[in-house]
Amino acid sequence: MATKAILDVQDVPKPLSLITLSAQHMFAMFGSTILVPTLVGLEPAIALLTSGIATIFFLLITRFEVPAYLGSSFAFIAPIILASKIDGPGSAMIGAMAVGVVYGIVSLVIWRTGYKWLMKLLPPIVVGPVIMVIGLGLAGTAVDMAMNVNGEYNMLHFSAALVTLFTAIIFTVFFRGILSTMPILMGLVVGYLYSLAIGIVDYSKVSEAKMLEMPKFLIPGVDYSFTVTTEILLIMVPVVLVTISEHIGHQLVLGRVVNRNYLESPGLHRSLLGDGIGTFISALIGGPPKTTYGENIGVLAITRVYSVFVILGAAIIAILLSFSGKTMAVIATIPTSVLGGVSILLFGIIASSGLRMLVENQIDFGESRNLVIASVVLIIGIGGAKLDLSLLTLEGMALAAIVGVILNLVLPKSAYTKDTEKLLDE
Repeated sequence: MATKAILDVQDVPKPLSLITLSAQHMFAMFGSTILVPTLVGLEPAIALLTSGIATIFFLLITRFEVPAYLGSSFAFIAPIILASKIDGPGSAMIGAMAVGVVYGIVSLVIWRTGYKWLMKLLPPIVVGPVIMVIGLGLAGTAVDMAMNVNGEYNMLHFSAALVTLFTAIIFTVFFRGILSTMPILMGLVVGYLYSLAIGIVDYSKVSEAKMLEMPKFLIPGVDYSFTVTTEILLIMVPVVLVTISEHIGHQLVLGRVVNRNYLESPGLHRSLLGDGIGTFISALIGGPPKTTYGENIGVLAITRVYSVFVILGAAIIAILLSFSGKTMAVIATIPTSVLGGVSILLFGIIASSGLRMLVENQIDFGESRNLVIASVVLIIGIGGAKLDLSLLTLEGMALAAIVGVILNLVLPKSAYTKDTEKLLDE
């Protein structure tokens, strides 16, 4: 996958090129990054601000060796919604901070012991089905947003969702180059223009917005009481079983793009710590958990510009944009049906990426243990199973992930699987 770089990781572009290339990366992540807070009831401005801050910390921690952008994580959409029902959005922020701490602990263990144990704990047969649960578990939410208004079917709004959906599909399948990496953003733009044409966009609050406006922070002890409960932790923390695996996958792909081994240098412990600190700082001021973005890796592959300074420029642009009150007010006018349209594709892609992981790793479903693990994870996760032990409660995706890990550890492996693992260790 690696090709000769136009600008390598440590190269610094000329000022005008730097601005243009950085803006390109900012637009690539923009649609997905603002979609997450919009879906879970957080502020898009905070999501933009914290994505920029988290990316800067990530670059510092990885010694400016890894050109990765950190945006809002889709894996935490359902957990944030669940955690927010306990005691408002502050509960989700406490859980997200705990996630950042867990990332730090895991990175410390990896630093001391290496990372191969983690690959064995989170093999594709566990992670793949859990990723499918993340996408399929949100299917009802996406469809409801796309076609219902106040709980009732509305064909006009559903038409906006369909226009948005098919635009995103067209940009995903038929376009090449930079535009192919921004299907969510392009879907939102075209869906929004269509919504304007049919008169379902409400501009009443835009005129009230200021040109420059501080994002609305959520500070623990100021905007909400800082209370850590077992319930919050069990809703949010188990998701790291998936996001850590996702992080490793991104580092492997990024390494192939820029022709480096990022698991070895600067090391998985550093990149994971960067992700964790980015998530912790984001949650500390009211932003969603962070993850490295595949969209930006796609831009790197297409442009062959791998400069970390371009990524740094994108982070700075995102921070500056978050203080534009008018821009944030316009974003808030995006109809729910338009968000539902892109969500249908996006949540479907998340589910399909779990299936893709199983296919690419040649998981043999003729082997009973694989069939059992995948089946149990899918049904527990999508079915919303709940384990209530009075002292703790596990449900949905969190329960599915933990059950998947346990089954993988206790169920006997075939001779073929053991031989394959030995080859991987070598």
